[in-house]
Amino acid sequence: MLAQGGSVDVVTDTLAQPAELPRTAGELRARGHHPRSVKAELRGNLLEALRSGRTLWPGVVGFDRTVLPQLERALLAGHDTVLLGERGQGKTRLLRALPELLDEWTPVISGSELDEHPLEPITPVSRRRATEQGDALPVAWRHRSERYIEKLATPDTAVADLVGDVDPVKVAEGRSLGDPETIHFGLVPRAHRGIVAINELPDLAERIQVALLNVMAERDIQIRGYSLRLPLDVFLVATANPEDYTNRGRIITPLKDRFGAEIRTHYPETLDAEIALVRQEAALEAEVGDHLLEVLARFVAHLRESPAVDQRSGVSARFAIAAAETVSAAAVHRAAVTGESAAVGRPVDLDAVIPVLRGKLEFEAGEQGREDEVLGYLLRRSVADTARGVFAGLDMQSLVDAVSGGHRVATGDRIAAHEVLTALPELPVLQQVAERLGVRAEASPGRIASAVELALESLYLAKRLAKDTDDDGMVYG
Repeated sequence: MLAQGGSVDVVTDTLAQPAELPRTAGELRARGHHPRSVKAELRGNLLEALRSGRTLWPGVVGFDRTVLPQLERALLAGHDTVLLGERGQGKTRLLRALPELLDEWTPVISGSELDEHPLEPITPVSRRRATEQGDALPVAWRHRSERYIEKLATPDTAVADLVGDVDPVKVAEGRSLGDPETIHFGLVPRAHRGIVAINELPDLAERIQVALLNVMAERDIQIRGYSLRLPLDVFLVATANPEDYTNRGRIITPLKDRFGAEIRTHYPETLDAEIALVRQEAALEAEVGDHLLEVLARFVAHLRESPAVDQRSGVSARFAIAAAETVSAAAVHRAAVTGESAAVGRPVDLDAVIPVLRGKLEFEAGEQGREDEVLGYLLRRSVADTARGVFAGLDMQSLVDAVSGGHRVATGDRIAAHEVLTALPELPVLQQVAERLGVRAEASPGRIASAVELALESLYLAKRLAKDTDDDGMVYG
């Protein structure tokens, strides 16, 4: 993620500015520097990256053939953009990747409030300084990370926050109320020559959205009737949920019309993309095998298709990430209790997902009281689907006979892996089960037990084994 904001001093402390950069307007002009707009920067650097094959969107998964080509075309066209999609679809991550397409360093008038270009000042005070100082006008440099401003739209956001207002302190200093230098500029003008990202744009009150109309069309601002025209150079990008998500608000039609591109995002469309996203984002302290992540990916996919879940609110990718972290935490907890040297996730840990994450979902009104039932069914279905693919064609009758013949297998959040394995006799099918999951015979007991548990659970779901459940865990028999 990109850091946002920050003062000049912070950046100069953390980022070493090249020593050869010009320090006055005269030096800048002598180098043949020509100002270019933010959109021209984005377009030029995007084309250069596309030609070189450089990775443009690190950490963005599942959008290669859908969202990213649309976004790249919008940038090439110079269109302000709205990313429209349900929660947890990676919209904010896309926004925070945009500054990487800006020039690494850009010149500004040293001490200017709006980071104006030394050769193109726009405020009265900077124009006066440029006239008085000429080629000696001091130049500072801004890193691209400083040229990205992100604002979470909230209902209490005011016009002054976005555009600006009269600064009573400057008025109290003796300046006249009509003096443009008494203005305290808001977020948008302070993003001059940069990117303004507004998260959840519909949450802005409609009268506040109106204040953005001039910025979007005429590229200027008006503050409390001041006769002040500032030719702002900004790239405006916003995110929004679909209009039918809630009744919180909408993007007013005139503002929506001023955005050049509206791009729909989506959840991962394949299991592999969902698993890759979870692997990338989840903080897993325990080893969580691909078969467990596949179960969770299928679980999330079923939730997104279930009529019992409110699909207007969506099932965020953060749900799958949190689910994987919960499975990991359950394995770490068991390892601490049982004294196992390594924490390895097992299918029994999936049971921890429902009670912990139930509150992250919104259900249809008619499903109230049935939430656990719906989630339990979909989780069992996900386990069965995963096991069916993993163990297709494998004859596990010998395992059924062993368990049915008296080798009952107990498992739970306080039962170590070696106890699961010692409950069973040595069977060739157990090695085959492990191999189907890519687990070698010499692997740790936790990995082998995880494979065996998946096989046992699949046999139970296929009604070939029984399972008794109590507070201490479960017993297959």
